[in-house]
Amino acid sequence: MKKNNSLIAGLIIMIFTMSNCSNSKKEQEVKLITLNPGHFHAALVQKSMYEGVSPEVYVYAPEGEELEAHLKLVEKYNTREEDPTQWKENVYKGSDFLEKMLSEKKGNLVVLAGNNKEKTSYIEQSVKAGFNVLADKPMAIDANGFSLLQKAFEEAKKNNVLLYDIMTERYEITNTLQKELFMMGNVFGELEKGTPENPAIVKESIHHFFKNVSGSPLIRPSWYYDVNQLGDGLVDVTTHLVDLIQWTCFPDQILDYHKDINMNDAKRWATLITPSQFKKSTNKDTYPDFLKKDLKDSVLSVYSNGEMNYTIKGVTAKVSVIWNYQAPEGTGDTHFSEIKGTKASLKIKQGKEQGFKPVLYIEPKQHNDLDYKRALFDGFVKLQKKYPGIELKEVTNGYEVIIPESYKVGHEAHFAEVARKYLAYLKEGKLPEWEVPNMIAKYYTTTSALELAKKGAK
Repeated sequence: MKKNNSLIAGLIIMIFTMSNCSNSKKEQEVKLITLNPGHFHAALVQKSMYEGVSPEVYVYAPEGEELEAHLKLVEKYNTREEDPTQWKENVYKGSDFLEKMLSEKKGNLVVLAGNNKEKTSYIEQSVKAGFNVLADKPMAIDANGFSLLQKAFEEAKKNNVLLYDIMTERYEITNTLQKELFMMGNVFGELEKGTPENPAIVKESIHHFFKNVSGSPLIRPSWYYDVNQLGDGLVDVTTHLVDLIQWTCFPDQILDYHKDINMNDAKRWATLITPSQFKKSTNKDTYPDFLKKDLKDSVLSVYSNGEMNYTIKGVTAKVSVIWNYQAPEGTGDTHFSEIKGTKASLKIKQGKEQGFKPVLYIEPKQHNDLDYKRALFDGFVKLQKKYPGIELKEVTNGYEVIIPESYKVGHEAHFAEVARKYLAYLKEGKLPEWEVPNMIAKYYTTTSALELAKKGAK
C-alpha cells in the first residue's frame, strides 16, 4: 500500500512539474499585437516567421483602407511560393481599438508603425499597461512628443518591459562595415572634431514619395503628406541618420543629451506636390481638409526636407534629408556618408557612378603611404574572417570595399534582422545599457533641430 501511495505521489509531482513547465513555456512565448497599422513597415515585421513567436497575431485598428492594405500585404507573405509565412490575423475593427487592446491583453508585444501624431501616446499607454513595444521610427515628432517619450521609458523601466525602435540601417552592409573600419585604429585613426563649416561626420539621404514595395506601387495614406501627422523631415528619416552617427562613432557609449548634444543650426524647406502626383501616390482625387493649410494654387507644400548641424561629444556632424516625388527610372532612395579620421575618411556613395547602389570607400589622408597600406591590408585580413568574401580594390582616391551580393539583402529584409535582435533582448530580459539613453539622445537631437528650424523660419 505504501508502495502504491509513493507511486501515486510521484505521478502527481511529475504531472505538476510538467504542468508548470508547460505554463512556463506559454509565458515565454511572444504573441504579437499590431496596433493601428498605417504604414507598410508594420507588415514588413511579419515578412518572416520567428522562433518563439506565436503565429497568432492580434490586430486592433479602425476600419479603413490602411488596415485592409496591411492585411493584404501579410496575406501576400502567407501565400508566396517561396518560404511562405503562416501568420493568423485576428482582427478587431472599431474606433475603440486602443481601449480594446489594453483591456483584452491578447498578446505581450505591440508592433507600431503608422500615423505618428498619436504614436508616442500609443507607446506610453502600451508600456504603462505592461506591454513590450517594438516601434517604427520616429517615436516622437516634436518637443511635446519627446517629453512623453521620456515618460514612456520611465514607465517601461518600472514595468520591466522593453521599448525599442526599428533601426534597420544598422543592418545595411556598407553601414556595418563602415563601423568595423572606424574601430580599426591603424586604418581610420582618431575621429576628427570638425567645425560647423567642415563637419567631421556627414550623413545625407534622398527619399521618394512614390515607389514600389514588395513588387507593387506603394499607395501612401493622405496623412503621409501632412507633417503634423507624419512628422517634419527633420524628425522622420533623420532618425536613422542620427542613430547611425551615435551607433558608429560612439559604439557602446552612454550618451547624456543634456551635455553631449548641442544644436548649432537647423533649417527646413518644402517639396511641392501637384494634384496629379498626389492622386497617383494616394489614389485620392482631392486633397483632404487637413492638407488645405499647405495648399497654394492647388500645389501642396510638404516640409519633408531638412538639414541640421550639431555637435555630439564635441564632434561636429551634419545631417540632411531630401524628399523628391519619384526617383528617375532605374534609381531609388540614396545615401551618402562620410566619417573623417586622422588617417582616412570612410565614405559611402550611392550615385550614378555606383549604379545607385551603396558603395563603401576608404580614402587615406596620405596617398602612396606603404606603411599605411600594409596596416590596412593586415587589418582587412581580420575583417575578412568575420565577413568572408569581402575584398579591397584600389581606386583613384584610395580603396573600394568589394562586397559579395549575398550580403546585400535589401531594406525589407532588415526588418527581420531588427526583430530577431529585439527578440533576443526580450529573452535576455534587458537591452544593452547604452540603448535607452541613446534613444533618448537621438530623439532629443531630432526634435530640438525642428524647434530651432521653426524659430529660424519665424
